Parts: sequence; structure tokens; C-alpha cells
Amino acid sequence: MADIDVNDPELKYLVVSRDTFEDPASQAEWTQKRLVWIPHSEHGFVAAGIKGEVGDEVEVEIADTGKRVRVAKDDIQKMNPPKFNKVEDMAELTCLNEASVLYNLKERYYSGLIYTYSGLFCVVVNPYRRLPIYTEKVIEMYKGKKRHEMPPHVFAITDCAYRSMLQDREDQSILCTGESGAGKTENTKKVIQYLAYVAASKSKGGASGEDLHLQQQQLVQQQQQQHIGNVFKPVSTVLMLE
Repeated sequence: MADIDVNDPELKYLVVSRDTFEDPASQAEWTQKRLVWIPHSEHGFVAAGIKGEVGDEVEVEIADTGKRVRVAKDDIQKMNPPKFNKVEDMAELTCLNEASVLYNLKERYYSGLIYTYSGLFCVVVNPYRRLPIYTEKVIEMYKGKKRHEMPPHVFAITDCAYRSMLQDREDQSILCTGESGAGKTENTKKVIQYLAYVAASKSKGGASGEDLHLQQQQLVQQQQQQHIGNVFKPVSTVLMLE
């Protein structure tokens, strides 16, 4: 990743320090308790430590309550070591299962990190509030950077498509998909915002007031097009929004 100050308060919604996840004590606790994920009727999955095996069942102790229960072996899902907490790309998880994916997305979301990669995809969880991660400063940070050099962001996806268009001279598409209210429209606006800014900077050496006004016009045009219909093109990049 590029040289980013993780202690910069303006970047707290983009990147998290990994130092806290390298704690030997946390690793030792994870190993000692043999922590796993078990299904839970209210919370989906909860952490539990394995205490023993009885036939096709496993006796576990729920981490939060200390309650002991028996669950079928097939219902247990492995838990990743603490060093993978809030990982930016879930393809890097040692144990890639439903419980681990949901936990990682939840932990990142509670930390204000709404963008998470999942291999070629970028998963976005609607924060239902405004975050200061779409400013000109942030655009400049992502401009011209490779995807792995920066934290997950719609700007990284957009820049990748934009650079591929320039270098390969081929059409590119970004697909924002998700259920109603997931944030498809808002992220589409951010795609247009980034493209307008970067294209203006490339042609004139910087985004002037007139260029920024053009960005606003393009956003208005995009909103008007929603009343007409959607245009689908071959997909090169996909955003999944929840």
C-alpha cells in the first residue's frame, strides 16, 4: 500500500492501523480457546471455544456468555486468527466462510470502513450518513494509483477502469448492483465525480471552477437519466452494495 498516515484523522474512514491486530496476547487467546463460529438464532453467528467432542457433536463455550452448548460438527465454521480482523480484501482470509465474511464486514462497518474488497469485487455497506471520503484531497490520493496501493474505495475501482480505458483503448464499464436502498445511485454519482475531476485535471492540468461546475451538471444529467432507464454494457468491474 502507498505511504498513508493511518493516524491522519481525515483518513480514519479509509484505513485502520494493523498494529493492534498483531498483539501476541490476542493470538495466544485465540489458540488456547480454540475459537470457532457457531450458529446463533439471534446474532447469526457467535464466537465459541471448543471444549470437547461427543460423537457427531462438539461441546463449546460461548465466548460472550460462558454458556456451554452442543452443536453439530457440520454447523461449526472456522475462525481466522486475530491478525485478519478488519482485513481489506476478504480473499486473503485463511478461513473463507460465511461467518468470517459477515464478521469482517461488520467490524469494518462499525469502524466507519464501508468499502471492502472481495477478490475482484468491492462490497459497499450503506453508512446512512455522510462520510468525508469523497473530497478533492481523497481524489488526488487515488489518482493514478494501483488498486492494491490504496485502501478499498469506489475511487480505486473507477481509476482502474479509467486507466485501463486509456492504456488498452478499450471500453470499460462499472456495474453497481444491490437491493433497493443499498446506495447504487450515490456510488454512481461518486464514479461520475471522480471521472469528471480526473479527466479535467488531465486535459488542463487541474480542475478549475468551470470544471467543477461541469461535474455538477453531469451529476444532474445522471439523475435525469434515471427516469428514462438504465444502459447496460459489458462489465469489467463490479461494486456490490449492501
